[in-house]
Amino acid sequence: MPDADAGGHRLARTLSWPHLVALGVGAIVGTGILTLIGVGADRAGPAVILSFAIAGAICACAALAYAEMATMMPVSGSAYTYSYAVLGEVIAWVVGWSLLAEYTLVVATVAVGWSGYAVGFLTGLGIHLPDALAHGPIFSQGALVEGGVNVPALLIVALVAGVLTLGTRESATVNAVLVVVKMVALAIFVVVALPYFDAANLHPFSPFGFGKTASPDGAERGVMAAAAIIFFAFYGFDAISTAAEEAKNPGRDLAIGIVGSMVACVAIYMIVAVAAVGALSFTRFADSPEPLALILRELGRRHVATFLAASAVVALPTVILAFLYGQSRIFFVMARDRLLPASLATVSRRGTPVRITLFTAAVVMVFAGFLPIDAIAALANAGTLTAFVAVSVCMLVMRRRAPEMKRPFRTPLPWVVGLAAIGGCLYLFASLPQRTQIWFLCWNLLGLAVYFLYAQRLREAGDPERSYEHRVRRRHRRWRW
Repeated sequence: MPDADAGGHRLARTLSWPHLVALGVGAIVGTGILTLIGVGADRAGPAVILSFAIAGAICACAALAYAEMATMMPVSGSAYTYSYAVLGEVIAWVVGWSLLAEYTLVVATVAVGWSGYAVGFLTGLGIHLPDALAHGPIFSQGALVEGGVNVPALLIVALVAGVLTLGTRESATVNAVLVVVKMVALAIFVVVALPYFDAANLHPFSPFGFGKTASPDGAERGVMAAAAIIFFAFYGFDAISTAAEEAKNPGRDLAIGIVGSMVACVAIYMIVAVAAVGALSFTRFADSPEPLALILRELGRRHVATFLAASAVVALPTVILAFLYGQSRIFFVMARDRLLPASLATVSRRGTPVRITLFTAAVVMVFAGFLPIDAIAALANAGTLTAFVAVSVCMLVMRRRAPEMKRPFRTPLPWVVGLAAIGGCLYLFASLPQRTQIWFLCWNLLGLAVYFLYAQRLREAGDPERSYEHRVRRRHRRWRW
């Protein structure tokens, strides 16, 4: 595969597979298991356990496709890069545009969630922030009810961005330490909650059925409706593929990082879900913003609940770090391909893209500090599903187009795994709320307008010899049909 542009456009190789596994676990295990288990239980009841299994299985298939493509093309950019090389620039732009929505909304949502934990934690210590500085603007039926700026959310994004600019290895080491804190907190929850397991709490197991159905209160429920939302709790491993240019041994480290983090997280989620649903009736914590802490308090273990909340305040920035890292690398590659201003693709002496990291943080801070993030956050799931379908398609196309090409990691049963990932992601997309599907369509229509009116002209105005697609296709002409 071609290297990145030389000089000021090359990233330093500083990461080994333990850093990548920690990066993946740090991105995957976060607000998903800490908050979405309550949302999932509200939609599926005790069958939320099955929802976790289905979402995890679909993500595992997509992870295998990612592992093959990432080791074949060990350069930054994730699904955007693979789509650019295999499917062409327009599709790559749609995928990259969808990823930008995903990463921006995820980072902003996690930052706002962290802010809520942090404000509550400070209040418990007797430190009270002015209400106008503790949350963003509040709207009701389209009208502004209360103004405000979410200062804690702005500060945590700025802090994480600062850590990323110090150096990739340094930020990965900080991430690994915080991941350990998060794992200890979840392990303590399981140890405390599991002895309270009562099989009666699992009946009826699936009160709302399997497929997406509308409830009398207007909510969409069912095992698959829950899986479509819980899916948020699993993605994050794609952030590992954005680190391809910075892996010391991409052929080995990327596969271990992607597959290893997914296996670990599926096991963690299943254990936590069983402990949570078995310890307390789902109706008592469904749709709670802090379901695990609530369960512990209901069980009379308030001190443990306080520890879990404190751990969330300390460890949730790992999710922000992983996704902000991934988003900055996608922006970086799009700038290097001249679909964004090329000046953003400059690398510092430490080997990190400082300009693009700061630019990415600024975009996220607008959402986190000044805009309300509620139901529209489901748009992140739609963007991720698009990327997963694209990567699976790329893997299958390359199996037909270049079967003899070297693959450091080969997906087992590629056609079964690839088609399962595509079909599963499409089914999950169909299970998303209709409003989310409409927002996703509008977002991509806007993206196509930006591409044809600005990005395409920007690239054509640059040196075509430096475009990523040109170099890839020149060196691998056998990829053509």
